[in-house]
This record gives sequence, C-alpha cells and structure tokens, in this order.
Amino acid sequence: MMVTNLLLALVAAIVVTTLAAIVIRDQRRLASQRRGLLDQVSDILDNSRVHLARDGFPMLDGNLSDGRRLHIELIADTLVCRRLPQLWLKLTLAEHSPQNRPSIGALARPTGAEFYSLVHDLPEWLPPPRTDTSMLMRGDGTATAAEVERSGSIFSALFRNPAVKEAVITAKGVRLIRQVAEGDRGAHLLLRQVRFPLEAVSPDLLRTAIAEAQLLSEALADSNTKTRTTEPMEAGE
Repeated sequence: MMVTNLLLALVAAIVVTTLAAIVIRDQRRLASQRRGLLDQVSDILDNSRVHLARDGFPMLDGNLSDGRRLHIELIADTLVCRRLPQLWLKLTLAEHSPQNRPSIGALARPTGAEFYSLVHDLPEWLPPPRTDTSMLMRGDGTATAAEVERSGSIFSALFRNPAVKEAVITAKGVRLIRQVAEGDRGAHLLLRQVRFPLEAVSPDLLRTAIAEAQLLSEALADSNTKTRTTEPMEAGE
C-alpha cells in the first residue's frame, strides 16, 4: 500500500512538473512573439525606436518624412462583448505645432467598454452622419456646423472599412485605431488565454493607417483661419 502511494505521488509530481514546464515554455514563446510584432514596420519611419509596454506588446516611435512625430501602440482588448479578444493598432500623429481646429472624433460600433477611446472623453454629443455602421460622434464644443459636416464625411469614408474603430482630430494631432487581429478561438474558449494568430504587423497595414491619419490631419485645414474661444483638447499620450 505504501509503495502504491509513493508511486502515485511520484507520478503526480512528474505530471505537475511537466505541465509547469509546458506553461513556462508557452509563456516564453508568447512573450517572444509579442516582442517582434512591430519588427517589420520599424523601417517605414525615420529615427524609429521600438520599446516594450508593461503588457509585453511593443510600441514604436518615429518620424514621417515631413518630420512629424508618430507613436504606435498595440492594445489587447479582452473586454469585447460577445466577441473574441481584439488586437488594436493605436496610431497618434503629432502636428509640428498646435492647429486652430476643434477636437472632434468618432467611434465605430460603440459598446461603452472602449477603455482606449478618446471619443468617450469629449464632452459634446454630435449627430453622426447616416451610415450603415453605428457611430458615436463627439466634440469639444468649438466646432462649426461646417466642420462637423466635413468631419462626419471623413469619418463615414474611413468607417466603410470595418477594421477602423476610432478616428479623432485635435489641435495637437490626430488619432486612429485599427484592428490588427482577432484572438485565437480555441485558446480563448478552452483555456481563456489571449493569443493572436499573427507573426508581425505588415508594412502595408501600417502604411494604410498612416495614410488614413494624414487624411484626418488635412480634413480641417482651413480651420486655421478661424478664431476660437475654447482651448482644443490634446491628442493624448
């Protein structure tokens, strides 16, 4: 009896040790994969630098050819209602100097759980344009009717692509959030793990996001000739 118990204990110890080794190996592989997600796009920017966020996802800083600063983050969103986890690319394009334009933005398919959103922080609700996509549009209260209409047209055009989640124009820059990948169904449903079937963000995806951000930057170019009484909101860090 004692020998049997010892054998069972030994087997249990071997199983636990093996499972622990598998978990550690998988965690290291996942961490290594996350670190390299922006490796293929760093050469697109001048003076680029990649560093890691606390969650292990990389961030990229660099300059466009015109000298404007670009900051890119990857956001793992596990709060998505009735959907798999989402991996978002958050792109912030800083202007050379503050522009005389309102803060105005739109969020596609809002749920209220978008912790990464700038739109939720804007104080004034604005009527969104009529589109097939549900949209939350808000501003800082300084936009003219013409600026609201022009911005709405740009947002509608961007949101025709379901990968675009948020677009924001502010005095100091613009923000764009785009889907990169959806979580692995098996890992999420069976193991409750957040894994994305993605080796690296493609250069084409980043170039598209940069082009969309530049479109936002130019949307209210003629607003610089107007006078405003309210300080526009910053694009966020």
